[in-house]
Formats: sequence, structure tokens, C-alpha cells
Amino acid sequence: MHLVSFNVFRTLGFPNTTVLKPDHFMKHKELLKDADWVLFPEYWQLNALVHGLKCRVFPSIASYRIGHDKVEMTRAFQTIAPEHTPWTMIEANGEQEREMIWDAMSYPFVAKLPKASMGEGVWLIETREDWRRYCEITDVLYAQEYLPINRDVRVVVIGDRVLTAYWRTQADQGFYNNIAQGGRIDTSPVPAAATDLALRLAKELGVDHAGFDIVLVEGYPYVLEFNRLFGNQGLGPDSELQGAIMDYLRRQSEPRDPDGPTEPTPLWPIAV
Repeated sequence: MHLVSFNVFRTLGFPNTTVLKPDHFMKHKELLKDADWVLFPEYWQLNALVHGLKCRVFPSIASYRIGHDKVEMTRAFQTIAPEHTPWTMIEANGEQEREMIWDAMSYPFVAKLPKASMGEGVWLIETREDWRRYCEITDVLYAQEYLPINRDVRVVVIGDRVLTAYWRTQADQGFYNNIAQGGRIDTSPVPAAATDLALRLAKELGVDHAGFDIVLVEGYPYVLEFNRLFGNQGLGPDSELQGAIMDYLRRQSEPRDPDGPTEPTPLWPIAV
């Protein structure tokens, strides 16, 4: 396989890989067309690469498009697994919608910005003033029920399998479990309910490179979100991640039936 990468740090050591700067991709159109896979392009490159140059990209298109926006992500979860999605209200940011959500939610509740990661853009709403401040800085209102937890599970899915899973315990200031916000990694065993849910969501949505955040309430799993570009603090050696990606790309590149399907005999005349 010949690979082209737009992220030198995430593909360091990958075999037969040409690394390009995202801003220079228009200068290398033939190289990109001939590549077996294009790895880790920027989001803004996606349409040009996939629809213009007909490139095969990794992570998948679904990983990019669903993972780019919490609103779209939550709606996707609600479509295929509503029973595992916390109750969420998503509305335009108008005075009527602000009041409707405030009256409907139990306190405290969680508010999020549609595009944020590493625990940023997430607030615990406990007072009317908290809600007012949040409403002033967002275009879309995203309010979600607060689940009584002090840790969550990060499930890393590569391709069609779970690479690893670990607990993230709450930061000293409370509420946040993200490592970037002071959360800590706990390598205690993770229940299969968490990994099974993450893998099911990944397969049904076509997501092949993601860190899913799963919480368990009395053993029952709920999905909060996934991050397409997850941190590596809880992963093993880089070689394990690289090996999992390369194995997946090779398997996806192989024809499913090497002999090819036989052409069926028509049951009726075909006009030519």
C-alpha cells in the first residue's frame, strides 16, 4: 500500500507513507489520486479529497462528519441508540427556546457548545445566571440531563475493534473527567457493557477511529460523545495503535471475494 498522510505526528513510523502539509495538497493531486489511502486530512480538505479527487480517506467520512459537531453526533446517537443517549434538548438560541429549556430541565443539567473537545465548552448549569452566561456565548442551545457519576470510560475504537478501554476519574475540582481538565486514568477492568456499546455505535455509524466516552449509571451504559482525534495518554505503545490502523487498512484494501462474483443469468431480456 502507498499512503499519504497530512498528520506527521499521528502517522510517524508508518511504512511507505508520504507526508504532506495540508495547505499544499493542491500541488500533489496526482499523488493523492494514486494513493491507496489518504490519512488524517483536515476537516476542510474532506470534500475536495473525497468528492473531487476520489481519495479513500482514514478516518472514515462518518468519523469526520459526525464527530465534527456535538449536535449532529447526538442526533445520530438518538437515531440508533436512544435508550443509551442521555435526555437532550437542542434548540435555536432564541428567548422562547431559552425559557422552554430552562423550564423543562431538572437542575443541575449540562450545557455544551456544539464544537469543542478536551472538556472545553461544557458547563454544569446550577443557577439561572449560569444558564444566562451560557446562552450568551452559543448559537445553538444544547442542554443535557446530568448523570450522577464520578468517572467515565474512554473506549478507543480502531477500525472494527476495540483497541483499549480505561476509566477516567473525576478531576479535583469535580464534574470533569477529561484528562486535559485534570481527570486521572484508572486501569481497573472496564465492563463489557461499555465496550460493547461503543463498538456497536462505531459499526452502525461507520466510525473507524474514535475515542468514545461512555458512562455507567448503576451498570447501565450511556454514550456522551466521541472524539475523532483522541488523546494518547491512556494508550499503550505507539506501535499498538499503528499496528491496529495498518491491519485495518490492509483488510479494507483486500477484495472480499478474490475470485470475484459470477455474473447472474438474466431472467428477462436486457435492452442494449
